[in-house]
Amino acid sequence: MINCILAGVGGQGTILASKLIAQTAMNKGLNARTAETIGMAQRGGCVVSHVRIGENIHSPLIPLKSADLIIGFEPAEAVRSLGYLKENGTVIVSQKAIKPITASLSNSDYNGSEMISYLKNTITNLIVVDSEKICADCGSAKVLNIALLGAAVASGALEMSLEEVRATIKDRLAERFVEMNLKALHQGAEFFRGV
Repeated sequence: MINCILAGVGGQGTILASKLIAQTAMNKGLNARTAETIGMAQRGGCVVSHVRIGENIHSPLIPLKSADLIIGFEPAEAVRSLGYLKENGTVIVSQKAIKPITASLSNSDYNGSEMISYLKNTITNLIVVDSEKICADCGSAKVLNIALLGAAVASGALEMSLEEVRATIKDRLAERFVEMNLKALHQGAEFFRGV
């Protein structure tokens, strides 16, 4: 069984990425289950998606210390989800921080650097993705989710190929967004391979 947590904030495309992973698995004939917490998503709150792929999935929710992979769309959200990571699991995280509303209201500093340092000191299998560069190259910050998905696929933790995910993107996204997202997918994979 493959267990994957996707953790981000509202508006980052966390749920779309989880649906693309699940659909790609189902296209391969595998069982997939997903669950999300999205209550505060519209207000910039945290969004966590669970994706489980395999046989005999009795619950869509991943137990603590059972995730093979955490895809962190934001450094603090990745740290917040570490309780789900199994020993020697993989974390793929965007280096770009999003200042939470609580930090904005209190005028406190938050740039994600402490969270990235914590991850580097805590996680053996960690990839910090230069998502700002990839998004700039693709012409939109909205491809962050697909760039991180590309890195996750290249890591091998999802046991699916780029070609399989490409096919799902072509099938599920509006035609006008496909080319940009495929570019982000491949740039995320190339970033992983270049680390």
